[in-house]
Amino acid sequence: MTASDAPLTDDIAELSFEDALKKLEEIVAQLEGGNVPLEKSIEIYTRGDLLRKHCEGLLKSAETKVEKIVVRNGEAAATEPLDVD
Repeated sequence: MTASDAPLTDDIAELSFEDALKKLEEIVAQLEGGNVPLEKSIEIYTRGDLLRKHCEGLLKSAETKVEKIVVRNGEAAATEPLDVD
């Protein structure tokens, strides 16, 4: 990572999923608006990609924590990992 990359990544790791998603949505809106100069577009696109990767990582982490309850005879008998397929 170069010194110029630091402002792009230094705060992303600390963001919650909801905050990162909100920032990503703001970037998408800016880019879709078409009123951003090329250099700024590249900069915010790069940040958006980092936010997307952060959100994907948080979702993957959450998926591994989710368990489904197996009910036997009306009672929770065991848990199994969530089948994501």
